Amino acid sequence: MPDTFKTFDSSVKNILPLILATAIFMQLLDTTVLNTALPSIAKDLRESPLNMQNAIVSYVLTLALFMPVSGFLADKFGTKVVFIFSLVIFSLGSLFCALSQNLTHLVISRVIQGIGGSLMTPVGRLALIKTFDKSELVKAMNYAIIPALIGPVLGPLVGGYLVDYLSWHWIFLINIPIGLLGILLSIKNMPNYISKKIKFDLKGFLIFASASLLLSIALESFGTLQNITPVLMIFIFGFLVIYFYYRHAKKTSDAIFPLNLFQVRTFRVGILGNLATRLGISAIPLLLPLMIQIAYGKTAVVSGWIIAPMALTAMFGKAAVIRILDKYGYRKTLMVNTFIIGILICSLGIPGVHTSIYWFIPLIAILGFFNSIQFTSMNTIAIADLRFSHTSSGNSLLAVNQQLAIGFGIALGLIILKLFENNHALIKGNMHLAFRYTFLAVGVLTILSGFVFRRLHSRDGENMKTEH
Repeated sequence: MPDTFKTFDSSVKNILPLILATAIFMQLLDTTVLNTALPSIAKDLRESPLNMQNAIVSYVLTLALFMPVSGFLADKFGTKVVFIFSLVIFSLGSLFCALSQNLTHLVISRVIQGIGGSLMTPVGRLALIKTFDKSELVKAMNYAIIPALIGPVLGPLVGGYLVDYLSWHWIFLINIPIGLLGILLSIKNMPNYISKKIKFDLKGFLIFASASLLLSIALESFGTLQNITPVLMIFIFGFLVIYFYYRHAKKTSDAIFPLNLFQVRTFRVGILGNLATRLGISAIPLLLPLMIQIAYGKTAVVSGWIIAPMALTAMFGKAAVIRILDKYGYRKTLMVNTFIIGILICSLGIPGVHTSIYWFIPLIAILGFFNSIQFTSMNTIAIADLRFSHTSSGNSLLAVNQQLAIGFGIALGLIILKLFENNHALIKGNMHLAFRYTFLAVGVLTILSGFVFRRLHSRDGENMKTEH
């Protein structure tokens, strides 16, 4: 077993969450910024804006393909080596994106970025989990999780300004100084955990990566195709391949994701809760700006500013979550917090089309606060009771699960919106009404997802309590 957290001085432990935060922020900002810039890139590269979707899909599919192997690579080559490698690859990919002369160049560059992105967050978080004692982990994870909240919020805003006042190239170039900072900090402060157990389940990896790839293709295709049947077929086939993985893992002693991970109740609930709750949470950064632009006729920059307070209040949630968890425990906190998030999402459907859009600001600000509590709590309870030998595989599976959950949430939001939009008897051509009903439906689903956390016991997560 590698050295425990006690071998590290306080400066290393202070900087490690910042290193992970840098990686998460760079990855999420890049993903959300690109959506805003696609029309400008299409014009400059003389491509149809519809073809530009390939630049997003290529990145997402690369994440789906390589994320499952992140734990094995970290165990074999060391967390420090793999993390620095991922930052270098992501930064190079960003540079190549900025230098792209056509769509083919851009897609290849996004694949390179995706290889780096698939390793950055899981390996950085793995180093954090192995460095900090359980009682310190919530606080450490808390600092690192903030970019996950502010990235999707600031992305469209930053993208809008960069494209309007500079050029689309800058949405990629801003990654390079952030990546260099991460590399310099990692060289000095990132611990290099290596595991002696380095058997690689190639067959399991290929099966699971195929399932992840198929599900990602289906999720990326939802909302963009008129004929949904082939997409549903891919989706169902993806789940069928997961079943094949289950059959494989049952008879394999060194499976890439061992089935006995799911014998740990807190991990099982954490994974399922992450998936269920993010269905609603992930749809909001897409649906709200869409409604503000389509139903209210405002610009992308205005919609960006409307949801920007979510990033600010996430900071306050970060400050409060440790005290809340220490006082109420994980079970009560996660159940109540999920119900509150669901009610807030429902509330986004209350204002009428003639109501001022500024009515959304307090709602979205409060939502940012509770989202912050939700993400920190879900991520830490999932790894609370994992054995040291299962940390790498459990952490990798959590990363894959989160990536798919975000895709599920966006796809679900678009599907529900289209179902209401096509219900002419109910909507009568009023697009704003379709958005309102969508928020109500997504909010109710989020409320129901809170019951997943009933499976937790009142004393679960006590080993994560902060030392006073």
